[in-house]
Amino acid sequence: MADVALHKVSSNKAFEGELVKYKFKSAALGGLDANFNLFLPPNTTHGKVPVLVYLAGLTCTEDNGTQKGSFLGVASAQGIALLFPDTSPRGAGIEGEDVDWDFGTGAGFYLNATNPKYAKHYNMLTHITLELPQVIEAAGLPIDFKRQSIFGHSMGGHGALTLYLSSKTKQYRSASAFAPITNPTKCPWGEKAFNGYLQGGVEEAKAQYDATELISKSKEPVHILIDYGKCDNFYIQGQLLPENFLKAARESGYDEVQVRVRSHEGYDHSYYFISTFASDHVHFHANFLKA
Repeated sequence: MADVALHKVSSNKAFEGELVKYKFKSAALGGLDANFNLFLPPNTTHGKVPVLVYLAGLTCTEDNGTQKGSFLGVASAQGIALLFPDTSPRGAGIEGEDVDWDFGTGAGFYLNATNPKYAKHYNMLTHITLELPQVIEAAGLPIDFKRQSIFGHSMGGHGALTLYLSSKTKQYRSASAFAPITNPTKCPWGEKAFNGYLQGGVEEAKAQYDATELISKSKEPVHILIDYGKCDNFYIQGQLLPENFLKAARESGYDEVQVRVRSHEGYDHSYYFISTFASDHVHFHANFLKA
């Protein structure tokens, strides 16, 4: 993976730093082209900086968080890089891949598929946790992957929490999420994804891809922040289930300092909600990334 050539697609100055879009041939995604955005704060002129990985939600790309999240200014002020991967492989050409908005393209669920139909291309877990750090380091970009944390929205919040909680190497120092799918083995989105991507379906997913299941078995120290809106239609429909996650965390002995789940009256599932609390999340991670 490390010998992959990175191609710079575009570059924009923002908040005295630089937002760059890169493209490369992804081995993890079966040889398909993969895009990602990387925001480099101005202090990279003095050496490597810590990085915060943002995972976007269903139907999104690597661009949603950069354009609408309101993360760049506060990250620049804190001296933290931001990495924005895509949400799925693109152009795999698998039958049925583009039939539904909540499965297939734009809906990779940050897992490694075990169903042979999807296993060649749908390996977003490997793409994000191993491949992107290797490719970025090999390119000589000024990122210190010994100091990384992760956050995300909706499906990406599911990804952030599960990649954080399931990491045997403690890859990420902290995790946060906006309106995450916290108990996906108990909601329609998760059931659909897991029954499609995984040979063992929902049962296989419980061990690695359900944040509520993972926190219920966790004994390690954690640093987690979750925000969701009470007027979020997907919360109301039972897709997010943050109360399940909070109950499991408290039953595992995690207090308000280690696992904080905040509900907000009037807010929905949109990037207006995310941008309102964006600064809180970057500052939360800065406590651990800069320690």
